[in-house]
Amino acid sequence: MGLMDTVKGWFGGNKDKVTGGIDKAGDVVDDKTGGKFESQVDKGQDTAKDAVDKLGGDEAPPAAP
Repeated sequence: MGLMDTVKGWFGGNKDKVTGGIDKAGDVVDDKTGGKFESQVDKGQDTAKDAVDKLGGDEAPPAAP
């Protein structure tokens, strides 16, 4: 199993939880910085969510050998 398969397995069926975690992390950063870096944080959140989509976050994890 390659690295990408491993990462896809981590996300398997949990895309909503992963993207929710990305949102929460961004909210914490915005709160701690007083929104000073809001546009940069939003851009980072969007990039992270795009990466989750590209990794196929809706797929079920691969079966164990």
